[in-house]
Amino acid sequence: MIRLIGFLVAGLFLINLLSCQSDEEIKRQRYITEGIFLYKNNCANCHQNKGEGLAALYPPIAGSDYLKDKKRVICLIRYGQKGPIVVNGKPYNRPMPAQPQLSDLEIAEIVTYIYKEWAGETKITDVKAVTPILEQCKQ
Repeated sequence: MIRLIGFLVAGLFLINLLSCQSDEEIKRQRYITEGIFLYKNNCANCHQNKGEGLAALYPPIAGSDYLKDKKRVICLIRYGQKGPIVVNGKPYNRPMPAQPQLSDLEIAEIVTYIYKEWAGETKITDVKAVTPILEQCKQ
């Protein structure tokens, strides 16, 4: 009975906490949650769960100077990369496959997660911002 009461109190606390969040923060949390799932299924095989990359084969995302150009990151996720690339002063030359199956929203969710996790960004990268960028970099 005590465990049940504790569970109910924790549930009420969580509901209260969520109800105090703005719609924007709830949306950001949803983007991050989906972004984690999408990252693990589409990116972590090469870039690893913690974004550290894989030896000299695949560049890191965590602490990467590549994150300075968000538009380039957005385009890279959709259209991939061929040829050499330099990340944090270190050359890499493995192709990154395009991810055309990902929707604009899914790319926005991945980018929101990546930038929150490894660039300390606290704002959402909304799909409304991602769609025009993807149109500009269409190959």
